Amino acid sequence: MSADVFPIHHIPFSHPGSWFGFSPVIAEGIVADDVHLVSHQNGMHAVLRLVPATPAATLVANPARLAWAHDTGRVELTYETPDTVRLRGAGLGLAILAAAPTLTPFAGTYSYRDPLDGAFVFTDYGTGRRYRITVLTGEDADVRGAQALGTAERGVVLGDSPWEIALEEYAADRPPYRPALGFDEAVKAADARFAAFADAVAPWRDETTPAAELAAYVLWSATVAPTGFVTRPAVLMSKHWMDKVWSWDHCFNALALSPGHPDLAWDQFRIVFDHQDDTGGLPDSITHSEVLYNFVKPPIHGWTLARLRDRLPGLDRAELLSVYGQLVRWTRFWLTVRRAPGEELPHYHHGNDSGWDNATLFDPARVVQSADLAAFLVLQARELADLAADLGLDDEVAAWNSCADRLRAALLDQLWAGDRFVARSPGTGHTWNTDSLLYLMPVVLGDELPTAVRDRLAERIGEHLTEHGLATERPTSGLYQDDGYWRGPIWAPSTVLIEDGLRRAGFTGLADEVSARFRALCERSGFAENFNARTGAGLRDRAYTWTASAYLILAAAHVEHRRRLTPREHGGRPPADPATSASPRSSPAASPAGSSDRSPD
Repeated sequence: MSADVFPIHHIPFSHPGSWFGFSPVIAEGIVADDVHLVSHQNGMHAVLRLVPATPAATLVANPARLAWAHDTGRVELTYETPDTVRLRGAGLGLAILAAAPTLTPFAGTYSYRDPLDGAFVFTDYGTGRRYRITVLTGEDADVRGAQALGTAERGVVLGDSPWEIALEEYAADRPPYRPALGFDEAVKAADARFAAFADAVAPWRDETTPAAELAAYVLWSATVAPTGFVTRPAVLMSKHWMDKVWSWDHCFNALALSPGHPDLAWDQFRIVFDHQDDTGGLPDSITHSEVLYNFVKPPIHGWTLARLRDRLPGLDRAELLSVYGQLVRWTRFWLTVRRAPGEELPHYHHGNDSGWDNATLFDPARVVQSADLAAFLVLQARELADLAADLGLDDEVAAWNSCADRLRAALLDQLWAGDRFVARSPGTGHTWNTDSLLYLMPVVLGDELPTAVRDRLAERIGEHLTEHGLATERPTSGLYQDDGYWRGPIWAPSTVLIEDGLRRAGFTGLADEVSARFRALCERSGFAENFNARTGAGLRDRAYTWTASAYLILAAAHVEHRRRLTPREHGGRPPADPATSASPRSSPAASPAGSSDRSPD
């Protein structure tokens, strides 16, 4: 599966920095007949419809160019800048029409011809932005519905004779458009930008990782510029309807980007902390025009930071001190406002807090002490201890290690039932178990777990492993559903976390198998939000960045391992370790500069 040609019905055509893309996917689960300009400012909005003169035209997409091809002619589209695209046609006409035919005082799309330069302008209520068409070459376009009110066809129609236009998205106004370069130059520049990105993110790609370039494109094209509540360059989960940054999804994108794009990777990790509230809680999600706090996401940030610090050795003391303080507050959030009086273990309020929204673990109750949460916090406290040591905050090292020890002891004492982990209701102490993979997530603790616990977890993880990967509900369970979201399908984050835990627990063979099956799944079925565990078919949003990132993380580790076994074929030296597991710290300890409020108690 290559980025040379990709399926536009699954993956939008877009460009880093841009808040819009081109796709027939116009809403959740809705695929239109025609490609639309879909903007993600103020939500997901299909603004314009691009209709070729013949419906028999074939769509062809690669990272630099989208084309409608027919025996009679061709229309091509490329990005000149993140907010401007160029289109040209010869032998094939194209209509660019407002997607919504009805204009009301509060909704729809208005259009007019600008007397300043003759450009045709749409103004859209949904996005709150303007869309300007400037004819560069060819006969003047057939303008329809200018200044029309109510229901009307609004847009421009370009004929068969050769033509070229520019199409821009902007706010209130801007000077008349003037081309900065030719169409072919724009294509070459876009192609060079993507090639540089792919070479930086996946320089290791070879014939054993055929989906690496397309995975890089999914990340590259889903990146947006800082705008609205998005405070940094951000990789959205998708430029389909999952057009947000959720507060655990971003961790996997940061890891995948870190070897080749350290600044962008660090921005992905830090972006949710820009919206940390006064209790230390992180938002559930962030996007252009909203920040949601009604749920949170699991604290995998210590696990992530341990790996990022190994991959980003250039982080300075000021950045590390800042992130240390934020991670302390995020950890204390769970140990205070999410820990009931008299309880050692914190709890979730709902399955959404865990990231596993509807997992069967939450069927008996939603307010739950679960083993995954405790395990993540053990790792987070360990990372705080390691980071405190590196920063010279010596008084805080022992406190965080003690916190980790207490959480691990409570996890094993209260949630380990002799042969499995259980969920527990805080206050009542009532416990239960289902066949959800979430109960097995404490394997992320690796060799911090007793040998008997590790062995049993690995055995049960094997029961979830289908031909295609790790099912989130054991396939023989009566509650398993092929398209049940977290009640059966294979997901990227659970795969990466469990693969890493298995490897650190000593089950390298099983970890290798989990990695191999997931990589093969992506190579067959693309980068869907999740996958049918029985058939491997992609489900839900089909261009999901954390899935692409998971592929890149696992593929990099696979190539690294293979090359270590045959170093002579690669100049006698293996490349730097790209695996997910953390390696020993190499950054020097800085001078002491801590304060007591950074400790757990």
